[in-house]
Amino acid sequence: MRLSIERKPIRINPDSKRVIARFFFNGNDRAKEVIERVMSITEEVAFGIISPLLQEYSKRHRNITRVLDRHCAKLKPLFGDLDIDFKSLTEYRKLLIGSYFTHEYSIESAAFFNPSIVSDPDQTELQEGNRRVIISFRAVGEGHISSITFRRALIDQNNNITVLPSGSYIDEAEIIRNAVYNRKLFFQKAAVTQINIDVLKELETKLDAHFEYSNLRRVILDSQNLKESQTEKIEYDKVLWLADSYYEIVFSLDTDISDRVIFPISEYERKGIEDARFVEFRGEDGSLVYYATYTAYDGALIMPKLLQTNDFYHFKMMPLYGAGAQNKNLALFPRKINGKFAMISRIDGCNNYIMYSDKINIWEKPLLLQQPKFTWEFIQIGNCGSPVETEHGWIVITHGVGPMRRYVLGASLLKLDDPTIEIGRLKEPLLIPNNDEREGYVPNVLYSCGSLIHNGKLIIPYGISDSSTAFAVVDLEELITKLKEDEVE
Repeated sequence: MRLSIERKPIRINPDSKRVIARFFFNGNDRAKEVIERVMSITEEVAFGIISPLLQEYSKRHRNITRVLDRHCAKLKPLFGDLDIDFKSLTEYRKLLIGSYFTHEYSIESAAFFNPSIVSDPDQTELQEGNRRVIISFRAVGEGHISSITFRRALIDQNNNITVLPSGSYIDEAEIIRNAVYNRKLFFQKAAVTQINIDVLKELETKLDAHFEYSNLRRVILDSQNLKESQTEKIEYDKVLWLADSYYEIVFSLDTDISDRVIFPISEYERKGIEDARFVEFRGEDGSLVYYATYTAYDGALIMPKLLQTNDFYHFKMMPLYGAGAQNKNLALFPRKINGKFAMISRIDGCNNYIMYSDKINIWEKPLLLQQPKFTWEFIQIGNCGSPVETEHGWIVITHGVGPMRRYVLGASLLKLDDPTIEIGRLKEPLLIPNNDEREGYVPNVLYSCGSLIHNGKLIIPYGISDSSTAFAVVDLEELITKLKEDEVE
């Protein structure tokens, strides 16, 4: 029996015109020089420069004056160093200074791929059999920096997919840092980030069992002031960078989902946030919350993190801890199993593991679940998003890497009440790159970060060679029958 796979004739392509106004900073000394030059011109000249800029860029950004004003405010400490009274500046001069520290960044200019899909929290005013969904993507721009972007789509009763047009404006969220840190867990995480161990021991003795960001910052500044070596001071900065990995972001309520971009914020994310695997998680009391595991990358270290939201306006971010929270490819099950959270991971970069936890952010004792078995996955096997629940077991869409680094999609079936047991695994790939999908930013790659079931079909959005995204539809009954036929020996 061969599975019939329907590739939907729809592509979601990157849009290089979707730009965000980012803060640009090139060091204190250079910044001070620019500020002094702007301060040297007359108010009339300043107005003559900023006025046409505001008219031009107001067509490209929502409330550009708010953006420029915010970027100017980030420079307040430098104004003090220059003996300039920040409060005495006119509004137009503040906006002009802000403009010199702002640049447009095209978030999708390099690549657009690795989609994940979940039901939209809003399912009102729909015809029977229709469903709104939110699709997340890994978007890559200049400097190979990854961010998370979104699109909204509608799946009708016949599983036709309509992706709604993206908005013209992209908005950054307001950042909130009000976390209370658990000292034991915080310094456990710090120990694996290559921060000087003596610095960690010193700071740990100066903090309470639970502490706030402001407490940590004060302790770090006090310790740094006692050091003369710039190298030593940087080690203290690294601890603060780790603390910055805990944060909340809030988007304006007047933004469309496609306008919201989750851009790297902390130092440990500065090279990108990658491959978000969103899942609609149902609590034991029936409540719903959306989680996403993702990878933060600073250019050298990988940090698995967890995102939480109820409405896709307000997001909480935090690192994941434990021996199982290593490497990439963490995917959370959509509910607890036998009273515990469950997660699939690929801690060694080659095999799939499974682990259980009483706490959603602490993952220990990973158990080997799957190893490469077939020729098309000899290099590695990993998951393509959270397992999908059916009455027959958990369907896990996998990715396998074979010769010529070709990525293909596979599928496995895990036992419902004990997913450490693999019931079946497809002997042949579920989906391979065809001639129209081989070329792109990274050739010969198909990859997904999440699927869902709708009207008896498994809907799989997948990235095409890191250049765009398409959809495949698989009959659920056929897939389960085939998985049971391909029983694991």
